Amino acid sequence: MITGHTKLYGIVANPIAHVKTPEEMNNHFEALGYDGVLVPFHVVPENLGRFIDNLRGIENFGGLIVTVPHKTSVLEMCDRVVGDAALIGAVNTIRREADGSLVGAMLDGKGFVNGLEFNGIDVAGMDACLLGAGGAGAAIAFALAEAGVAKLTIVNRSEEKSRDLAARVSRRYPSVKVMAGAPETSKRDLVVNATSLGLRPGDGLPLDDLSFHDGQIVAEVIMEPEITPLLAAAREKGARIHFGRPMLRQQIRLMAQHMGVKAAAA
Repeated sequence: MITGHTKLYGIVANPIAHVKTPEEMNNHFEALGYDGVLVPFHVVPENLGRFIDNLRGIENFGGLIVTVPHKTSVLEMCDRVVGDAALIGAVNTIRREADGSLVGAMLDGKGFVNGLEFNGIDVAGMDACLLGAGGAGAAIAFALAEAGVAKLTIVNRSEEKSRDLAARVSRRYPSVKVMAGAPETSKRDLVVNATSLGLRPGDGLPLDDLSFHDGQIVAEVIMEPEITPLLAAAREKGARIHFGRPMLRQQIRLMAQHMGVKAAAA
């Protein structure tokens, strides 16, 4: 039951109808016996700054989950960030402090790799191809390199953006061969879609080269629909597919911790 004591949390996106975080996070609050509720906010990019500023003045607001397309824009709206958020260039979780200041973190990469590991997939030594160099893509690029992929090729509509991300990851993880390039799908052990293509009805595929085959893993970050056009194409060719939802499920605890959520006292 929501009362005057309930702590408020949110998730911001554009569009918003597809998000699964409210269900997952509110179940987590209930399991902890925590008096909190997380609700969705549909905010278009031109209104994001005003929306974030207004959160500072809400005394019973605890934190915010940030998703497409706001993860990179919101970075500069935070008062400070922790972990690799500044290096990645994006934020997906914000904690509101008692003084109204906002502290950002980026947990997508860790959540994605943890989701793979939960399903028995070890990326160490793999030749990986990452589609997308936005907020989630950048976080996943750093996390895959940290997890020990041997080679990482980043594909993005803007070649400048993919080259910039490849250079940043390479500087941090010099033992990993990181480059911007073409998918060359048949050569890869792992293909990851970190773009939003597949989220909306009528979306095209995030790549043209569909030479998937048995022995490959094709992974999504999109949660709804569960089977995106990319996963459908990969499954038809015999590749192993990995859904988007495990990335969120592996992040829920980390997100809650960053936002200051604690289990109720016994």
